[in-house]
Amino acid sequence: MSRTRTAILAAMALVAGATGAAVAAAPADVGIAAIPCTVDYKVQSQWNTGFTAAVTITNNSAAKSSWAVKWSYAGNQQVTSGWNAKITQAGTAVTAANETYNGTLATGGSVSFGFNGSYSGTNSLPTTFTLDGVTCNVDDGGGGPTTPPGTGTRVDNPYAGAKVYVNPEWSAKAAAETGGSRISSQPTGVWLDRIAAINGVNGGMGLRAHLDAALQQKGTGELVVQLVIYNLPGRDCAALASNGELGPTEIDRYKTAYIDPIAAILADTKYAGLRIVTTVEIDSLPNLVTNTGSRPTATPACDVMKANGNYVKGVGYALNKLGDVPNVYNYVDAGHHGWIGWDDNFGASADVFKQAATAEGATVNDVHGFITNTANYSALKENNFTINDNVAGKSVRESKWVDWNRYTDELSFAQAFRNQLVTVGFPSTIGMLIDTSRNGWGGTARPAGPGATTTVDTYVDGGRYDRRIHVGNWCNQSGAGLGERPKAAPATGIDAYVWMKPPGESDGSSSAIPNDEGKGFDRMCDPTYTGNPRNNNNMSGALANSPVSGHWFSAQFQELMRNAYPAL
Repeated sequence: MSRTRTAILAAMALVAGATGAAVAAAPADVGIAAIPCTVDYKVQSQWNTGFTAAVTITNNSAAKSSWAVKWSYAGNQQVTSGWNAKITQAGTAVTAANETYNGTLATGGSVSFGFNGSYSGTNSLPTTFTLDGVTCNVDDGGGGPTTPPGTGTRVDNPYAGAKVYVNPEWSAKAAAETGGSRISSQPTGVWLDRIAAINGVNGGMGLRAHLDAALQQKGTGELVVQLVIYNLPGRDCAALASNGELGPTEIDRYKTAYIDPIAAILADTKYAGLRIVTTVEIDSLPNLVTNTGSRPTATPACDVMKANGNYVKGVGYALNKLGDVPNVYNYVDAGHHGWIGWDDNFGASADVFKQAATAEGATVNDVHGFITNTANYSALKENNFTINDNVAGKSVRESKWVDWNRYTDELSFAQAFRNQLVTVGFPSTIGMLIDTSRNGWGGTARPAGPGATTTVDTYVDGGRYDRRIHVGNWCNQSGAGLGERPKAAPATGIDAYVWMKPPGESDGSSSAIPNDEGKGFDRMCDPTYTGNPRNNNNMSGALANSPVSGHWFSAQFQELMRNAYPAL
């Protein structure tokens, strides 16, 4: 996805296959104060037959209660879908009018919307825009060429044109496994899951050691380093296996002993040439929506964290401090479709993310994007059925597996949730990451086609790639496989497929194991467990004999390779 902020004069038309931004040029004799409006039109991503664009309009005249932006294409571009505006097209002329929720446009105020389009030949940039019939111009804020990569200035998609850091410690463990050399050179996330991890645990690599190793791997090109920021007070209030070292009230220690030292290291100019991607606090914020109050899935620990506000404060503080480092790209964890894909959870979760992104001095501009399916197993794409299918008089949504969810897989969820996040106020330039480290679901159990149409359940269960007993099962799942290999810009709105969870690292222990890492025992990691309301009281589907979360689990690693899809 392109997030270029440089104003490119509209006369410099885009050639096919490129991305850029178009703006209307101000006449030389018009002062900035006289400019009635400015429009910034960005092509975020483009492929052979289509593109995604974002438009920001700034009103410098009288306040408006409704608005309409118009432009015309020189080629055969056709808008196919949009968000944050009602977009219509007649021939080459396009009109984007406000939705009911964003019609107010104050003097000096801005509004953004986006759309997908198709084209053939050349996707030339529009040259003229109007706001309510008045021609808009550009104030590019000084504009000029973007700073060359590698100087600390954020780029559009950090994964584009870059290698990604291979963790030497994980790589060595993978290579030591039979057959592991097939994937030991893949990039994975570095988990900073406690304060001690910053300096290294038991003689292992700390944050500086990883960054120094990344500089060695970087060479003369660009390189992304993936870090998982994971140590909130009262962490994982609904999952004991990954409880952390900080108690529910230790927000000050989280700030001063954990986030501040990480931020100081990342800000070292020695590392300014690295692109540092942070996954900020997995499995935290959605708990405030789904596991609190009167819901049957509520836990007392999550009620405490909602009441004291320390999840929101902690995430906001992390975004603020880490976002101050110019070469850091914050991606907030956004759960997965089997958690917040339901109507009751979808919009409410986006609202909570907005609350956290504007807490403790943070702003939405500190968020470069979001990541879904971190350390989870939701299939990337279910091809054998869709949410709109009907079988034996019932919708797929009525099947026991889908259970009224709006989404059947991670890709459709991530793309839709991105639009929802923009709707609640995040920049239209945000991109999504999807963790595909364990969602391949290949091997002999992978269905070759749809299930029998006897009932909606036989249809869905017979055709689904995701072979978990229940979509709420999350711990060391039996039958799982490696998913799509890490890849930049694989789909509209998606910055990358990543392996943020290193394959072979356990989700939690099958039985209680004393440890000094603050990690508890969750029955969802016990293969004999019969479940709870969060998985509709189904069996856990977990592998036996698993170690404490984060520790190497050879049996799981072998199973992931065996069931990989695409196959190894």
